[in-house]
Amino acid sequence: MLIELAVGDAYGAGFEYADPGLVAEHNTLAGYIQHPTHLGVRPGAYTDDTQMTLAVAELLVSDEPWEPARLAEHFVQAYHRDPRDGYATRFQQFLDTVHTGADLLRRIDPASDKSGSAMRAGPIGLLPTVREVMQYSDVQARVTHDTPAGIAAAQAAALAVHYCHRQLGPVAELPRWIGDRLDPSWTQPWHGKVGSKGWMSVRAALTALTSSRSLSQILRTAVAFTGDVDTVAAIALAAGSRSPQIEQDLPNELVTGLENGPFGRDYLRTLDAQLLATFS
Repeated sequence: MLIELAVGDAYGAGFEYADPGLVAEHNTLAGYIQHPTHLGVRPGAYTDDTQMTLAVAELLVSDEPWEPARLAEHFVQAYHRDPRDGYATRFQQFLDTVHTGADLLRRIDPASDKSGSAMRAGPIGLLPTVREVMQYSDVQARVTHDTPAGIAAAQAAALAVHYCHRQLGPVAELPRWIGDRLDPSWTQPWHGKVGSKGWMSVRAALTALTSSRSLSQILRTAVAFTGDVDTVAAIALAAGSRSPQIEQDLPNELVTGLENGPFGRDYLRTLDAQLLATFS
């Protein structure tokens, strides 16, 4: 799951809020591209979507309690051990100045309804029950996105993974299943450019999932929306990677082209195995 999520993040990063003409020309899955203005994110490098997901996954496989203090500590550690561009500018400037989880919790204003809580929620979907998925998603969202919309977006993203991982029904029925547990609005298909709100990214991800039969199709569909497409792709591929109904056909060029530093492809693969061994 983490490899697929990171591929979606890294591939989408080349197209995030880019001109629709550039997206139409280069969204071929032939390889990673350099974003025309985000020059600090090189082709094949993942962004905050994956880095914060790593923090969530590492806490899940640890023996530490699932509480805001530990989540905040893991978020801070993940950033400072491997600083990178790709975060929202103001949040990255904030992270540069905090060095402990306690400091983050003391100074942050968590009144956001953007996509940060949803983009990192995927691993929570591996938990055994819907109740646990909802509870854990709520706790992690409140660290940075303590708003009804921020919490609901995180829960929806995690529930998508849970539904696919536990094989609870046809992928086409996923939005209705989530709508039954959260709100009927999750059943509405997404059209057009994806904005910065968390519910936008998740609804677009659900649309890409339910209209596709393979991971490659999911990825191209997610990016074709334009806008915040790295987050859409990360959320959609995290869920799609856990469904036997979805062909697992990501191009080898994207997998092998994914960054492979200390916390890159090999690390993701190892942590992925730990997650699945813990929660399968």
